[in-house]
Amino acid sequence: MASNILNRIGVLINVDQIENEQQLINNCISGKPEAQKKLYLKYSPKMMIVCLRYGSNKQDAEDLLQEGFLKVFKSLDQYRRYGSFEGWMRKIFINTALASFKDKNKLMPIVAIENIEKNSDEHLEIVDRLNGKDLLKLIQLLPDAYKLVFNLHVFEGYKHKEIAAMLNISEGTSKSNLHDARKILQTLIQKHLKKAN
Repeated sequence: MASNILNRIGVLINVDQIENEQQLINNCISGKPEAQKKLYLKYSPKMMIVCLRYGSNKQDAEDLLQEGFLKVFKSLDQYRRYGSFEGWMRKIFINTALASFKDKNKLMPIVAIENIEKNSDEHLEIVDRLNGKDLLKLIQLLPDAYKLVFNLHVFEGYKHKEIAAMLNISEGTSKSNLHDARKILQTLIQKHLKKAN
């Protein structure tokens, strides 16, 4: 009985949170600056993490964050009110990062699929020894094409076929870029850990 009451309270809390979020979105669509500020403050820390993964440095990430929020505010009336609002925003930020890379013509095919060896999980133990901040800094050091494919595959969960379509590259190029990104990242991590010791 107590668990039923707690479940009902949990549902009420979730409904209240959803209603508050919907009201915040409606107020932003109406152009209320205080609502836009509240939305920005609520979601900017999470979206900044996304931007830091795609940017080469903090300044790039801040530029992506600002550009992403401009697109969010312009597109709010297109949000269909189903699914996660945060997930909807995240897609806008990822697309903003993709557009930024495409504009700079930084995406290049690298090597053929035949040159790719099977991925090994042995380097995951090394990654576990890093804190998130250090790992993020090392990811930022990856060449742009590698970083983009790495982020889309590892963090966003896209398949190589989807990445290839998004970036207008072959599936083999996506796989090879991920493979090379992992090798480079592994080397960067090992150097970082040697320095730290």
